[in-house]
Amino acid sequence: MNKYTPFLAVFKQVLTPEEVQMVTGQTKDYVDRGTKMTVGLLLDYFVQACYHKWDGFRQSARLGPNFDLPEIHYSTLSGKAGEVPYEIFKRIFQLLVKKCNRQTRRHLNLPKDLLLIDSTTVTAANSRMPWASYKKFRGGIKLHVALSQGQRLPVNVEESIAKRNDAPFGEVLADTDYILVQDRAYGKISRLDQYVLQGQSFVIRLKDNLHLVKPRNLQRPAEGETEIVRDMTCYIGQGKCQSAQRHRVVEFENDRGEVVRVVTDLRKESAHVIAEIYKARWEIEVFFRWIKQHLNVPCLFGTTENAVYSQLFVALAVYVLLRRVYDEIHPNVPAFAQLTLWEFMQHWRIFSLPLEWQVQLSLLRNKSILGIISIP
Repeated sequence: MNKYTPFLAVFKQVLTPEEVQMVTGQTKDYVDRGTKMTVGLLLDYFVQACYHKWDGFRQSARLGPNFDLPEIHYSTLSGKAGEVPYEIFKRIFQLLVKKCNRQTRRHLNLPKDLLLIDSTTVTAANSRMPWASYKKFRGGIKLHVALSQGQRLPVNVEESIAKRNDAPFGEVLADTDYILVQDRAYGKISRLDQYVLQGQSFVIRLKDNLHLVKPRNLQRPAEGETEIVRDMTCYIGQGKCQSAQRHRVVEFENDRGEVVRVVTDLRKESAHVIAEIYKARWEIEVFFRWIKQHLNVPCLFGTTENAVYSQLFVALAVYVLLRRVYDEIHPNVPAFAQLTLWEFMQHWRIFSLPLEWQVQLSLLRNKSILGIISIP
């Protein structure tokens, strides 16, 4: 891998054409009958369009041959994107996530990594997404994401139209191998009791109007910089909606001086650590902002459900591999040559990576990308 190695070549080394064919062949009710315009070629075009920020099928068809892609008419691209079930690209994304999974140092010395759960909305003119009507003149879809705080990678993603409520997806994305960190949209009282019974650790913000019944203060020494207002156990809610179990609730002030109230099953950690865990949820907001700014996510090419979701799952797959390669190289580059993820991507696009990064990329090839990325 030298300074002229394109990103698509790395993508195809990690996720081989044979694996793409395997995933396609496992899809019910769909047979890829294309001879030239295949699912694999559509994936290549989506990867390049996302990585180079092309603005639609027309520009993709025009610029594709400049990046070693076969010449294809834009209408053929559009037709194929609308035809191929987006579940294929969703499974391709999931396969890439498994390959890029790695052990990370635990944040705050916790026994489990944090799983940050939230959603982001992508909108377009109502005429472009009539199947996902959102507001008066806008259509919209949501990506519900579970982001590993340690790896800074999405480990699971579910799609829906924008009108769907976030709360049910909190359960779908839950994983007992992690500590869930969620905003108040996911704080359903019955679900808190269920998580405790399932052994699912969590730190979830409570709505301000929820009643706390029979509070009992916990006497613990203050530590850390966060201003802790109260640390207690109590029942949550009232009447038929009251929790069946006592839960620990921590109240603290955020950076704006507002009191934030979170519920958790963690009993041994200090209130300061609980507050820091919830503050880590901001990283998923940074992730959403990053993919929207740098991976062309808001610029939807197609108008069908298949085309829209396919493009978004490929964009997430591009982020996963880009982040994985960056995290492998970054610790080995001298401080004076450090780049941010965005700078790394920009330099790689135009083959202008600093020499220090080129050397590490070459070493990465010598190790073999497939060798350093775990494959279950």
